[in-house]
Amino acid sequence: MKNFQQFIGSFSFDQRLGEVDIEGSIAHVEMLIKTKIIPSADGKKIIAGLKSILKDLAKGWKLPMEEDIHFAIEKELIRRIGPVGGKMHTARSRNDQVATDLRLYVRNEILTIFDMLNAFQKVLIDKAEKNIDVIMPGYTHLQPAQPIIASHHLLAYAWMIQRDKERIIDCLKRTNVMPLGSAALAGTSFKIDRNYTAKLLEFFRPCENSLDGVSDRDFCAEYIFDLSLISVHLSKLAEEIITWSSVEFNFIHIDDMFTSGSSIMPQKRNPDTAEVIRGKAGRVFGDLTAMLTIMKGLPIAYNRDLQEDKPPVFDAGDTVKLCLEVITDIMASLTFKKDRTYKSTEKGFLQATEIADYLARKNIPFRTAHGIVQKIVHYCIDNNKTLDKLSIEEYKKFSPEIENDLYKYIDVKNIVNAKTSYGGTSKKSVLQQIKKLRSNF
Repeated sequence: MKNFQQFIGSFSFDQRLGEVDIEGSIAHVEMLIKTKIIPSADGKKIIAGLKSILKDLAKGWKLPMEEDIHFAIEKELIRRIGPVGGKMHTARSRNDQVATDLRLYVRNEILTIFDMLNAFQKVLIDKAEKNIDVIMPGYTHLQPAQPIIASHHLLAYAWMIQRDKERIIDCLKRTNVMPLGSAALAGTSFKIDRNYTAKLLEFFRPCENSLDGVSDRDFCAEYIFDLSLISVHLSKLAEEIITWSSVEFNFIHIDDMFTSGSSIMPQKRNPDTAEVIRGKAGRVFGDLTAMLTIMKGLPIAYNRDLQEDKPPVFDAGDTVKLCLEVITDIMASLTFKKDRTYKSTEKGFLQATEIADYLARKNIPFRTAHGIVQKIVHYCIDNNKTLDKLSIEEYKKFSPEIENDLYKYIDVKNIVNAKTSYGGTSKKSVLQQIKKLRSNF
């Protein structure tokens, strides 16, 4: 077979683990020195060699291709410092080495993505604060339902992102556990100090079982699942941006840099960036499916299948980071068309629920009130009228309990600001949400 080494190798994708591989190796060698498993002079020479490789990698130098990143670094180390470099691998295996590398990598990615979620959430909160007086229709089933303020809608996404932050940080509890010292699967007879190595690498603790240590990829699946939910939320918001920027809605304007033109229709600007974000969610879901499929039914301990765990981990993280960067910039540029959103509240009889509530306050059972308002709405449709344009005489045809004070209850601004229940859409409630969200930073 001509391409056997290429087929079983992983260097083409795992080379991005170079930095964390060296980080883990330095800590391992420091532990070997401390426990006197290798002479201090040899250990210091190894560490100096590893640091020189790390320095060159930071400058853009590329390691020669080998079967995997671990062999590439060890071979380069031996080339630089001689056979003593081979002592680096004492009391460990590639099995626990790669598991440690991947945990270090995912840990770093979690912290990076958390910071990006923070930045995105701040933009949402700032945008909500700026648009506290923008009134728009709220929808269910994509049908006009009740008036809300735009800030309330934006903060719904800010709370989704809050959950995303909590989830991905919670993932650290399972990710930041050190497999190093598990060796191939059974541990080692060398008198190593795993707690010392864990401390050097800032892991919470060593893993409790060496078999589980080399084979556990639960943290990878959990990490990609968390990224998948982030993708769901970004895709939902992208759909809102696409809908709101359409000619039919015309609620918002986004900067032209986030749109593109048509090849034959010069009048068009298409929300391509939002569409790509919406589409990339499927890619992340695919990475999760790939990860779960790799894990499913594997015998315990290390199997070569597990080298395929890295592409979905890398791809999901890269995709979500790119989408977060773009959607943060889109939302920072987005402006609401206040007059347009307010005028849209005239459609769809958004005051209907308020009339039912009004009648309920008059001691009419809500279900009866609901039926009365249905008849009023049908009357409006038949006579091409809106609820705020009906006369009091017309209203009294449906219920004698309706008085002139009804009109203040069906004023759109009053409707919004009356929703003072905890978590509601009133300006007061939304400002409380903003204050609470800001306290999380």
